[in-house]
Amino acid sequence: MEEHSAASQSIWRVGLRGRCPRCGEGHLFNGFLRLAPKCNACGLDFSFADPADGPAFFVMMTMAFPATGFGLWMELTYNPPVWVHFVTTLPFLLLCCIPILRPIKGVLVASQYINKAEEGRLVTADAAASHAGQAVRPT
Repeated sequence: MEEHSAASQSIWRVGLRGRCPRCGEGHLFNGFLRLAPKCNACGLDFSFADPADGPAFFVMMTMAFPATGFGLWMELTYNPPVWVHFVTTLPFLLLCCIPILRPIKGVLVASQYINKAEEGRLVTADAAASHAGQAVRPT
């Protein structure tokens, strides 16, 4: 197996394919949306990954426009009964959203790993000064 560094991996390439963000070979998922505990190729522990509701938010906000547009177009053009919307617009919405949830989640997890994203922390004046290599002056 050829060794890859995180910097050489494309967030989009590994994320859209559902592959490990470190090696690009192992599987990221253990089901449709459930992350595997670790990479089956390089052993990377995926416990760092927490995309939370990010994939669902991005998919819903992106696909709301075409799905709403389709429903409005159908309503204004044909003025169908409500049941027609349930058998056309609702499946259209589901077909727009569900297939892209997994690739978007893969991209967000790959982005977390490759960009070394972590939980935010407040920086105190002492920590900022020590990080910059300066002594803290009392005020």
